Amino acid sequence: MSEPVPQETQSVPPAVQVTTAPAPTQAGEGETPAGPSKGELKKRAKEAEKAKKAAERAAREEEERKKREAKEAEDHAKQNYGKLPLHQSQERNHRKFLKFAELSPESVGQRVVFRARMHNSRAQGAKIVFLAFRQQTHTLQGVLVVSGEKDENQVSKQMLKYSQLIPSESIVLVEGVIKSAEVKSCTITNYEVGIHKLFTAVEVGELPFSIDDASRAEADFEKAEKDENLQYSRVALPTRLDNRVMDLRTPTNQAIFRIQSAVGQLFRDYLNSQGFIEIHSPKLQGAATESGASVFKVQYFNGTAFLAQSPQLAKQMAIAGDFERVYEIGPVFRAEDSNTHRHMTEFMGLDLEMAFEEHYHEVLEVLDEMLKNIFKGLQSKFQHEIEVIKKQFPHEDFLFLDETLKLPFKEGIKMLKEAGAKGSDGEELGELDDLSTENEKFLGRLVREKYKTDYFILDKFPLAIRPFYTMPDPTDSTLSNSYDFFMRGEEILSGAQRVHDPVFLAERMKSVGIDPASMTGYLDAFKLGAPPHAGGGIGLERVVMLFLKLGNIRRASLFPRDPKRLNP
Repeated sequence: MSEPVPQETQSVPPAVQVTTAPAPTQAGEGETPAGPSKGELKKRAKEAEKAKKAAERAAREEEERKKREAKEAEDHAKQNYGKLPLHQSQERNHRKFLKFAELSPESVGQRVVFRARMHNSRAQGAKIVFLAFRQQTHTLQGVLVVSGEKDENQVSKQMLKYSQLIPSESIVLVEGVIKSAEVKSCTITNYEVGIHKLFTAVEVGELPFSIDDASRAEADFEKAEKDENLQYSRVALPTRLDNRVMDLRTPTNQAIFRIQSAVGQLFRDYLNSQGFIEIHSPKLQGAATESGASVFKVQYFNGTAFLAQSPQLAKQMAIAGDFERVYEIGPVFRAEDSNTHRHMTEFMGLDLEMAFEEHYHEVLEVLDEMLKNIFKGLQSKFQHEIEVIKKQFPHEDFLFLDETLKLPFKEGIKMLKEAGAKGSDGEELGELDDLSTENEKFLGRLVREKYKTDYFILDKFPLAIRPFYTMPDPTDSTLSNSYDFFMRGEEILSGAQRVHDPVFLAERMKSVGIDPASMTGYLDAFKLGAPPHAGGGIGLERVVMLFLKLGNIRRASLFPRDPKRLNP
């Protein structure tokens, strides 16, 4: 009988093994829940479709945005603005450049090109910028407007932005069309330029002060002190002079130095018309011309030379050389430690000398007519400049008479005494006392009140207060044939008949402590014979200061020199 086979040894091939799943039962604790329902699947499918469409829409919008930004970033006006390369005279196109002073009704509608300073700018909204351009005393408004037209005159947003980043005082090159307009913020009030092209030629760095602050009148600062909404920065005179190049750009200074130039030109033109010739005398001299106390000494090789205190001696020597009538415009040096509103150590002298026939008043009258010709010329030809200056330095127009007031010195002293004036020592004013600055101004006020003039002449000064070469009065040895001319109560010209006799001249030198041997060349000229003559010297800057009532002579000097200033 065979043995039974053990259960565990029996096997079934893997291929035929079957696994039987349990029958479904009701879910209970610990059992896996059923899957999503058909409705849930449908809902999820809808949400997925919705998300897909949203993503596609966002992608399309992003693509459109990028295209739009790319289109906007494309600058069709880039050829119309930017910084120019360094100007090295690369080319010459013979274009006519506009000067603001030449604008007229005929300019309206014309396309122009000009060079100017960028004065300031201000945006109005996102598509308009107003720019102010400056040429000397004139400012012109420019308007930059974004345009959609793609042509050679297109203005883009990028161009607008560029215009606002140009530093003030930069030099720009502008092209555009002149238009009629009502403008309040510029000196040119009836025109503006529609800008088509704007290029920066020269950029500037940090500025020491603004042109607007440097152009304000004192009344503006007084107003600002009462109004906290007004914030102005006062630019002191030393700061101006330390940064003179910047200061000279103000419309006021542009006008002042045009007036100064005109004074010199009118002086020259009048004297040329009267038979004078212009001379040029040396400024290095071997001896002091007036007094050693006020002369600059300079090293001259192995010796010492002196800077000319005036061309006085050279003028007289020219008269002895039969030039008859001469004048000079040149520097004068005075080593006087005077830190006043009207003195400088170097200034421009307008000097003349003239031989006369009978009386030194012939020369006085030429000087008088010459000055009146200057005053008339300034008031008739330079009214624009005078009005520009008045905005910062308000003043009454300069008054002068057709027939100039000529007062004897003693008469002037009498007027002062009657008005209660005292001498410089506080004592009673004497007939032969020199006039202090205060009494000169006082006399000027008295003369203006009584005679309605800012310009007059004092004649017959005391001999003791005049230079050695002054001719004494023929009847009163205490007086001299000398005169001073005054503007607004301050002396602007000093002159006299000169001593032309060599023996008498040597005596006069000795009387004031000058050794005739030290001025042999000067004396020798008169030993050869010189006609009777007279003349005078005028301080150019002082005339400008007083005519325009600037208050300080340094304002009338391009680069002033005084005891405390040698730069710039």
